[in-house]
Amino acid sequence: MNGKPVAVITGASRGIGRATAIALAGEGFDIAAIARSVNSEGMEILGPEVEKRGAQFFPVGLDISCTVCQKEVVSNILDRYGRIDFLVNNAGVAPLQRKDLLEMTEESYDRVMNINLRGPVFFAQKVAREMIWMKSQIDGYKPAIIFITSISAELSSPNRTEYCVSKAGLSMASNVFADRLAKEGIRVFEVRPGILMTDMTIKLTDKYTKLINEGFVPQRRWGMPEDVGKAVASIARGDWDYSTGMVFEISGGLNLHSM
Repeated sequence: MNGKPVAVITGASRGIGRATAIALAGEGFDIAAIARSVNSEGMEILGPEVEKRGAQFFPVGLDISCTVCQKEVVSNILDRYGRIDFLVNNAGVAPLQRKDLLEMTEESYDRVMNINLRGPVFFAQKVAREMIWMKSQIDGYKPAIIFITSISAELSSPNRTEYCVSKAGLSMASNVFADRLAKEGIRVFEVRPGILMTDMTIKLTDKYTKLINEGFVPQRRWGMPEDVGKAVASIARGDWDYSTGMVFEISGGLNLHSM
């Protein structure tokens, strides 16, 4: 069995997932990095960044929406390391096209919900079952699960309804997992990013930069994936061991309600 703790990150090839994997490698975790393709440019970049921090890098291919594929992936990670200490459920997509609520299609809705909500919920379920068993097998084992949601869990965007609904659902999933797993000694947290500079927002850079400069974001700057990585690393260090169910909003103050 691997002596070091192991972190599993979905959607690890870019953006928040990549920054989180690098941050956790710096905290002493070996990294099982999940992406749809292990041969992508993003994974090729991530591997050396993880390894130069003294961590093992295990690239894993998985489309998170394929729930029947998840069991084999969990088994492969356990076969390699013998443990999973930390799960970051990060994989997610935006609608292929932003359309008004009244024009939203069932196909778009189903795609976003399967990747952003259904897949992560059942992947967390499978990992949680293994974590419960490992509690009795590993001395000092302190497992945790993180759901990466979005400010869109609460803020409405009628031109991407399916995304908002998926993140609101994932926020409640985090709450329910925290409730159910507290007695099992498994901590669960929600990390809720705001407007971040990622591939998902690159086409809207001008729009969001204008809003940010006008004060829509109180701290008046773009969020970066590394901002989320730092928050996840803090949780992984055990800084919030008595705070299961906590929501960490990394949004530059968008959580403020001011007049």
